[in-house]
Amino acid sequence: MNKDKNKDNEKEQKKKLWIAVITLVILLIIAIVGVVIYNQNNDEEDENTLAYTELIKEISYENVEKVELTTGSRNAKVKLKNEDEEKTAIIPDSEAFITLIQTEVAEGNEIELIQKPQSFLAQLPGTIFSILPTIIMVALFIMIFKMQGLGEKGKVYDETERKTKVRFDDVAGLEEEKNELIEIVDFLKRPEKYTRMGARVPKGVLLYGKPGTGKTLIAKAIAGEADVPFISMSGSEFIEMFAGLGASRVRKLFEKARKLAPCIVFIDEIDAIGSRRTSNSGAETENNQTLNQLLVEMDGFSSEETIIVLAATNRPEMLDKALLRPGRFDRQITIPNPDLNGRLDILKIHSKDKKLSDDVNLESIAEDTAGFTGAELENILNEAAIVATKNKHEEIENDDIEEAVKKVTVGLEKKGRVISDKDKRLTAYHEAGHAVVSRYLPTQTNVKEVSIIPRGVAGGYTMYKTNEDKYYISKTEMQEKLIALLGGRAAERLVLDDISTGASNDIEVATQIARDMVTKYGMSDKLGPIDFQGKEPYEMQMFGENIGDEIGEEVKTLIDTAYNDAITLLKEHRDKLDRIAEVLLQKEKINEQEFNQIFEEE
Repeated sequence: MNKDKNKDNEKEQKKKLWIAVITLVILLIIAIVGVVIYNQNNDEEDENTLAYTELIKEISYENVEKVELTTGSRNAKVKLKNEDEEKTAIIPDSEAFITLIQTEVAEGNEIELIQKPQSFLAQLPGTIFSILPTIIMVALFIMIFKMQGLGEKGKVYDETERKTKVRFDDVAGLEEEKNELIEIVDFLKRPEKYTRMGARVPKGVLLYGKPGTGKTLIAKAIAGEADVPFISMSGSEFIEMFAGLGASRVRKLFEKARKLAPCIVFIDEIDAIGSRRTSNSGAETENNQTLNQLLVEMDGFSSEETIIVLAATNRPEMLDKALLRPGRFDRQITIPNPDLNGRLDILKIHSKDKKLSDDVNLESIAEDTAGFTGAELENILNEAAIVATKNKHEEIENDDIEEAVKKVTVGLEKKGRVISDKDKRLTAYHEAGHAVVSRYLPTQTNVKEVSIIPRGVAGGYTMYKTNEDKYYISKTEMQEKLIALLGGRAAERLVLDDISTGASNDIEVATQIARDMVTKYGMSDKLGPIDFQGKEPYEMQMFGENIGDEIGEEVKTLIDTAYNDAITLLKEHRDKLDRIAEVLLQKEKINEQEFNQIFEEE
């Protein structure tokens, strides 16, 4: 409740600052308009104005009775003989004009010259209008600096704005990682037990893994288990438009941590401020200052200050080496994608508050979602609940979850899109080509569904069962993956004697796999086990002058071989290709059982 109140106060403060800024901008506009009007009032001629050249003529004709000048003003009041009303003349140079009048008077021209000082009230409008823009600009800069400092305190979580309620039981699929971090929890609870033994406090723990794997969640769970304050801040919040403010925020963050110790400081997306330092100027210098301050603060912990810094990143390779040395981020823990048991546990946690039908088998869903992160699994169940609601189901059914998986992985189904018979036939043979080729490749997974109904940006799709967690991929499997990817293009060429743009994504993926095989995984028999990826031109020279051409030839050979193999397989099983395409044109979709039945037919 206090947390919500704190958020409301911060929003209100931001709102007030924005109102103040808008007010200042309006005042600046008014000031500019005022200056223009003021100058116009002083400089513009009206119908009672006497031109300066006319005034000189009138003086020479001795028609001027009196001239009144005000100090600091270019306007002069002129009284001509035989005229009742005074006229206004604009004097370009008051000193030269006074000398002229004095000369005329000395020569006998009777002109009364009156010089009077300008009153304070008369000077005030001009003075205010001249300095008001400067005052407003200074005020704007002060306001911007204050707005930059709004987030300096960092977010503090708890019932009383101090602690998080997340526990290890809320984190599924990371059993080994949780066991590793239990020591951190124990240290925060009982630091004296370790210090008596002479153990040094682990100052920092770096969590790295793909987005959605649960890095932030496990950081909160550590703080929750240890029952200590949890201060959270994103790396991007340190980056400022004014030099020095990023480093200032780091100082303020750790000042707060020392007051709340023992506590946990969590910096999400630390690569935003922790990337390798450079010698460049501008924004890079600001990042360098912020990183340097972070290093200083982490070095500055005393043994009595029980502060542990947790950080998360998706790109550990971007971090400066100084951050990763012992004494700073002492421990580096990879947060991987969950395995089968982990996915099942995650699904159980996120399905607790959802109404599931008896036909829903979480184990089956876990088997079919190999490679999915915890965030993606949570999203699938949420989408399934939305689909079930739209379909007016009382409970989430298995079909709702299947639809949610397709929606998340492939895209929204577009049944209403009008497609010509020619495009339908092309799509049917293209997808049938993928499916048939995959069927006869031993390393490829079983086909789960084939469809020619557009989804997302795809005109059709072939889904495969992903019921195995893979940590290594063999060369044979990658070669056969290339054949499966090019099966669609091969079917177009074989049956329609033409090719289309529908294979563009297949070609892109296949090219990347072939390039990785040669440059990253050393799978080229000709070039050998050498890593060519990411090398500078001068580094590539050591492998020979024409190494780039040789790499290109090897990549092309892999693609050409896979394409020819796909053509050969489809020629051998042309009857199955035609049969599947025919069923797709009739039903638009084939499931796993229907697909296997076609191959079991005599």
